[in-house]
Order: sequence, then structure tokens, then C-alpha cells
Amino acid sequence: MTLGWEHFIYFAITAVVLWAIGAGAAWKEKRAVAYTATILGLLVFFSFILSMWVSLEHPPLRTMGETRLWYSFFLPMTGIIVYSRWKYKWILSFSTVLSLVFICVNLFKPEIHSKTLMPALQSPWFAPHVIVYMFAYAVLGAATLMAVYHLLPPKFLLKKESRNSSMPDNSSSPQTPDLGSLDNLVSVGLAFMTVGMLFGALWAKEAWGHYWAWDPKETWAAITWFAYLVYIHVRIARPRSVKASLWILLAAFVLLQMCWWGINYLPAAQGASVHTYNM
Repeated sequence: MTLGWEHFIYFAITAVVLWAIGAGAAWKEKRAVAYTATILGLLVFFSFILSMWVSLEHPPLRTMGETRLWYSFFLPMTGIIVYSRWKYKWILSFSTVLSLVFICVNLFKPEIHSKTLMPALQSPWFAPHVIVYMFAYAVLGAATLMAVYHLLPPKFLLKKESRNSSMPDNSSSPQTPDLGSLDNLVSVGLAFMTVGMLFGALWAKEAWGHYWAWDPKETWAAITWFAYLVYIHVRIARPRSVKASLWILLAAFVLLQMCWWGINYLPAAQGASVHTYNM
């Protein structure tokens, strides 16, 4: 038995409740509960994606609504990976709230889900290209939140540190995101973005006969990739220029949004871009 889009709300509510339980457990230092609830939520949500995959007879990746499904899934996955590595209490709350936003967009503005695929989307490179990109976007979204934290006014950070100093020291559970962790996230996100671009080039070669054509979507993808590369180079060449590098990171995330969905609203893409097949 396959499930249709009308069943999405039941899976979504169940998954979000489990993720919320996991986020709450993280704040209470109940790591076993945090891991268990978050992973169960991921399994519930992914089971719906698999069901849609079977129902549509192709990966649910064609429309913006379908790609939002993957982003809603990868956000908590990224959250639990970051939590397991650096034990940040806030990361699961962030991933749950942001995932809920995309889920609500899909609930209140559902897209048309069809079995029909244009020939270009029938390439075996299409699915890995989009899936890898969605994971990269989720990782870079978490990095953006850490950048915002570091850009908060000093007064706010001092107050937070003074409150934390009155609490028992727990060096094994650091809560303040450090720049090393931020750099690691950006590096991982950029690595996956690079792999996604390579998959995209192979897909383009098979679908349209060329690896790269400076289509509006491809142009913005290159701009976004270079923006994150600039951040890494600034961090290496000028490690003390922290504020400047953080603003570069925020600008790169804005470019990422333009590359992901903003391109659909540009006049240059209307009727000209081969990537507007979901319009």
C-alpha cells in the first residue's frame, strides 16, 4: 500500500513531536532520549518520502514542495550529527523549528505531485545531485546560525557567559559554538556542494549534451560556491578578521537562497533556464 500527499500531515506531526522531544531532552542532558527520539522522527519522516517515491514511481525531487521534503528531513539529520559531535544543546531545537517551517509551507501551500517526468529528469544523476545539494544546504544552514551567534552584540554574550559561569563546569558538554566548529561545518557543507555540482555536471551532460552552459541556475550555483570558498580562504589567510569572515558567510547564505529558489523569480530565468521545469 502506497500513501499519497494527503497522508503527509500525519507523518509530519509524528516526526515533529519526536524531534521536539529529542530537542527538549538535549537541553536536559538526556542524551539517550535525544538520540532515540530524533532518530525515530527521522525514520518516520523518511518512510513517507519512500512511500511518495513508490507512489510517484520516481524520487520526489521535481517540484519545490518535493525538495522541501528532503530539506525538512536533512535538517534534523544535520542537527543530530552536530549534536553527537559537539554536544550543542541548541542545535536540535534549531533544526526542529526550521524543519517545522518548511513542513508548514508544504502543508499550507502544497505543490502538484505528478508521475510525469520530462526526459531530462529521468537521468540517474538527477536524484543524487539534488539529494547531496539538500544535505549541503542543511549543513550550511546550521553554520549560518552559528555565524549569527558570533555576531550577536558583546553585551548579550557577556550576560550569557556570566550566567553560565555561575553554573557547574561541564567541559565535556561545550555549549558555545567555537570558530573551529563553524569552519568544520562550512567545509563539510562546501564539500557536499562540490560533489553535488559534479553530479549536476554529469546530469547536464547526459540530459543536454554539455557539462556546463552558464544557465542562470548554474551561474548562481557557481557564485554561491565561490562565496563559501572565499569564506574559507579569509579564515585561513586572515584568521583574526573574524567579523568580516562571518559577514561573508551570511552573504553566502543569502546567495544560496537565491540559487535554490530565488532564481525562479528572475526575468532571466523565465522561459530561458532549463532549471525552471518545476514552474
